[in-house]
Amino acid sequence: ADGTALDRVWESRSPPDNYCEEALQLMLEGLFALRGKLVVARTANVEPMATTRIGIDINAPRATVYRLLLDGDAVIGWMMPDGVSPEVHRFEPREGGSFSITLAGATTGAAELPHDAYYGRFLSLVPDEQVVEVLEFVTEQDEMTGTQTITFTLSDTGTGTHLDSVHEGVPPGLSAADNDEHWQMALAKLKSMAEQRLR
Repeated sequence: ADGTALDRVWESRSPPDNYCEEALQLMLEGLFALRGKLVVARTANVEPMATTRIGIDINAPRATVYRLLLDGDAVIGWMMPDGVSPEVHRFEPREGGSFSITLAGATTGAAELPHDAYYGRFLSLVPDEQVVEVLEFVTEQDEMTGTQTITFTLSDTGTGTHLDSVHEGVPPGLSAADNDEHWQMALAKLKSMAEQRLR
């Protein structure tokens, strides 16, 4: 399909007859999944995907940190940059469960975020030990498309939890420096949130 046809589908919120049921369900709940799937379908990224690895020590039990990784309201509190107003349309914290989150006022300072929403599913959940999820951005920028995998691994320290985050498949349009900065800020918020819950 050409760009005009895709735009007509998006504006009408009506999927083509041969569109898969899973994508239709996500579109109806998040209103963005269809456009993201169609953009991805017509895009071939030729640049290699990057990986970002960040670790942080949190003065809270693994169970507390784990819950914050699987609480939709908590996730939009620590994951999103300041100035963004996210909305959770779907969040199913179970293996195979899906999530769909849109972003309003998507700016950080003077810079506009390069995507409008993201959606995905939880691949693996090991209580108090690990969370593995896959996601895709909903975007009109070809260099921001592609499937990404995020793995959170929790381990004990003498005073709480060490959290390792590995973000694989970072799209070429997201620089390593910007993604590293985002994860540093996000995990700092997560740390603060977890430690405040113990006070």
